[in-house]
Amino acid sequence: MFVDRAKITIKSGKGGDGSVSFRREPFVPEGGPDGGDGGKGGDIIFMADGNMRTLMDFRYKRKYEAENGQNGMKKKRFGKNGEDLIIRVPAGTLIIDTETGHLMKDLITPGDSFVAAKGGKGGKGNVNFKNSVRQAPNFAEAGGAVKERGVTLEMKLIADVGLVGFPNVGKSTLLSIATKANPKIANYHFTTITPNLGVVEIFDNGFIMADIAGIIEGASEGAGLGHFFLKHIERTKVLIHVVDVSGSEGRDPIDDFDKINYELEKYNPELIKKPQIVAANKIDLSDEDSEQYLKFKEHVQSKGYKVFPISAPINVGVRELLAEAAAMLQAVPEDYENQTRYEMFDFDTEAADPSYREVHVSKEGAVFVLKGRQLNKIFNSTNFNDMGSVRYLYKYIEKSGTMDKLIEMGLEEGDIIKINDYELEYIEEL
Repeated sequence: MFVDRAKITIKSGKGGDGSVSFRREPFVPEGGPDGGDGGKGGDIIFMADGNMRTLMDFRYKRKYEAENGQNGMKKKRFGKNGEDLIIRVPAGTLIIDTETGHLMKDLITPGDSFVAAKGGKGGKGNVNFKNSVRQAPNFAEAGGAVKERGVTLEMKLIADVGLVGFPNVGKSTLLSIATKANPKIANYHFTTITPNLGVVEIFDNGFIMADIAGIIEGASEGAGLGHFFLKHIERTKVLIHVVDVSGSEGRDPIDDFDKINYELEKYNPELIKKPQIVAANKIDLSDEDSEQYLKFKEHVQSKGYKVFPISAPINVGVRELLAEAAAMLQAVPEDYENQTRYEMFDFDTEAADPSYREVHVSKEGAVFVLKGRQLNKIFNSTNFNDMGSVRYLYKYIEKSGTMDKLIEMGLEEGDIIKINDYELEYIEEL
């Protein structure tokens, strides 16, 4: 089964907590703090694998979690880092944030990789909080939180040449003649229900050709399976537009040609700018001197495209068509792939993000509510049985300007301040 889209959930590893520990050894008076740091949580990494062809694996497993970092230990021993989780996907896969719909990464080349969810940083042990004033800190830093997000994987075939055209015009037959591929071929519409790939070998060289499943009128708006088919054309460098010039399906070849190009342009204006060759197929059922073919050829050439009369089943004109495709590929810029990449959004939400340090203040009834990512980390690290630890939390809130905001909002002694699920009573300093 050809699967080119899947939705999964990824979750990075939590950072290990720092240790609160003190030296307790014989003959060592006043042993100081010796709590070690926690280990970093594992990252979730996507990697393009040239040996994978579909996203089938993701139909059965939907949740992926990296390993947590180990907590710090006494005697200044660091916790072990959590192991990264590498998720392999086919080359040509888009990594999309499901919630926003923004593209995170376009993995085109085998070996390309991307960190989609960074593991939490390891928390600092209490040995890091010792200073000339605080000789015996009885608190440590909590490990960084996990990052969990929904991810949509969307695969687009990577082929040099794409075959486009209405159903039953001979695209699959052309692919089978030009390559060693064995697509399903029959005399009815939508014989091809998934894209097929094959390798064309010509002039001691070769290129990959894809038979894109039949496009119909309205495909750009999702008619039939329009969006599922059209997206695979975006990776190709050259298009071979196959048209049935015999009119055997009772359609007008000129009308067919214009409608397909209209759907390509409407779906993505860049598609119509791709180099395009027109294969006038089933010429054996018509004639190169027929009025219908000559009108078609004149119309297509007026649009700036070359026309090659062919008959795929009996292999007439196919070599000339493929030779032209090979020549056009040679003219495509080497950096073409880079030109077709998408705009990337930065999804790194580590402390480098200015919003990481922001503290948001709101009021719910008589309760003042504080929210913030760095605030949560420090709050989770606080030992409320130790005044030094509590003072550390208060100083952070004060330096962030949050106390000034609270007072402006009418904070008075005895009011309740809520952080996470904890409620604290505000007492003015003497």
